Amino acid sequence: MAAAPVWSVDPRTGKQREQVAVEATAQEVDAVVRAAHAARGALADRAVRSAFLRSAADGLEGARDQLVEAADAETALGPVRLTGELARTCYQLRAFADIVDEGAFLDVVIDHPDTTATPPIPDLRRYKVPLGVVAVYSASNFPFAFSVAGGDTASALAAGCPVVVKAHPDHPALSELVAKVLRRAAAGHGIPEGVLGLVHGFEAGVGLIGHPLVAAAGFTGSVRGGRALFDAAAARPVPIPFHGELGSLNPVLVTEAAVAERAEAIGAGLAGSMTLGVGQFCVKPGLVLVPAGEDGDALVKSLTAAVSDTDAGVLLDHRMRDNFLAGVAERARLDGVESPVTPGAGGEHTVSAGFLTVAAGRLAEEGAYDLLLEECFGPVTVVARYADQGEATAVLSRLPGNLTATVHLSEEEASGGGRGAEILAELTPLAGRVLVDGWPTGVAVAPAQHHGGPYPATTSTSTSVGGTAIERWLRPVAYQNAPEGLLPAELRDGNPLGVPRRFNGVLER
Repeated sequence: MAAAPVWSVDPRTGKQREQVAVEATAQEVDAVVRAAHAARGALADRAVRSAFLRSAADGLEGARDQLVEAADAETALGPVRLTGELARTCYQLRAFADIVDEGAFLDVVIDHPDTTATPPIPDLRRYKVPLGVVAVYSASNFPFAFSVAGGDTASALAAGCPVVVKAHPDHPALSELVAKVLRRAAAGHGIPEGVLGLVHGFEAGVGLIGHPLVAAAGFTGSVRGGRALFDAAAARPVPIPFHGELGSLNPVLVTEAAVAERAEAIGAGLAGSMTLGVGQFCVKPGLVLVPAGEDGDALVKSLTAAVSDTDAGVLLDHRMRDNFLAGVAERARLDGVESPVTPGAGGEHTVSAGFLTVAAGRLAEEGAYDLLLEECFGPVTVVARYADQGEATAVLSRLPGNLTATVHLSEEEASGGGRGAEILAELTPLAGRVLVDGWPTGVAVAPAQHHGGPYPATTSTSTSVGGTAIERWLRPVAYQNAPEGLLPAELRDGNPLGVPRRFNGVLER
């Protein structure tokens, strides 16, 4: 049987553009993984590794026009958005190169022997080593930042792990182009091109998670797909870590005092956040708790005006468009749900933004309204009007894990008055990032960032954005009474590489 073709599709028309590859067979997946496994040694030198990451960033910037054009043709996200996302991706690669050079991520700890301790302490030297080949499953909605050269790939390579990427079917041509750039960068530093593998096809993705030489996986996508891969990773004869980002409602609580102060501004801000990128951000606010009464009405009025002025947009593919239309229709049919601005079809290939309103009390107990507590991918949000704080708390208590949780406070509440601190503590168990007086769309690439959260937001406690994302692909190992001449340079007494470490209990920098 001939391998199935992989087509690049224009989401603006739904028509095939060109065949760019074929779906990988089981034998081809095996070959790609084995090539990546064989390239591990070439990443052992941290200086070579960081130089490779910087060359990859330079190569992507050099091919910017071609890459942005290819990405827009397959995603309809627009040159402005895509140019910014590519810049973020290049910044991310260089940031990990800096982390590799610094060496603190190795967590070096050295303890000399102490015979007076109980029990006696031998010579112990501990640091972290790469896990091995990492499988990366690309996201649809970030064709650069969460795809072939995205955060999972960058952090894994920085850790010293070769990568095999399962390309997303929404941007296969772009995936091929980006992979070529990274392979050229690798070759320029004497690293085998197999250090970055790329496969296409559903069956290839399934085979990848089960390959015995794959040591860990990173995923960004749906709850259904991510959970299936997570279960497969756990069911292997040798289970592996699976760092999956699956789904998030990203609740927002607007206090009575906040809406009394600035209802119009909050409504306008919400409209901008929920429609950004045609609502295709993993941190889109999907549930907003707004007080009942005149001040809350003013927020809804502002939101109505702003969303009504939003142009129809193209989703990443027609399957997502169909799911969006079905999802909003099912929600709108629930008794008591209203649509001040009706989300739905904007045209033959587009969707229009909108939002739904419901009394918060209907969400406080298990039942048909649980549907409103599930993520709906696209430009829609649910505004739940609560009668008092107890009702809002009851809704929040029913929510699963999220990437973000947001509260809008009044000036007095933000300065320590009222229930500001109490609300912050209430939101903290729900999410990996808690925002005050802002909007969750926009995830800064910074050392203190955390992009993760309790299940089903993610399947682990790690972050996929920021410097500490590298920790996902490492494991600690301790050497006991090993002669210094046999030790890695990072673990020798003289610290010849100048790595930050803890030496006999003292932190050295």
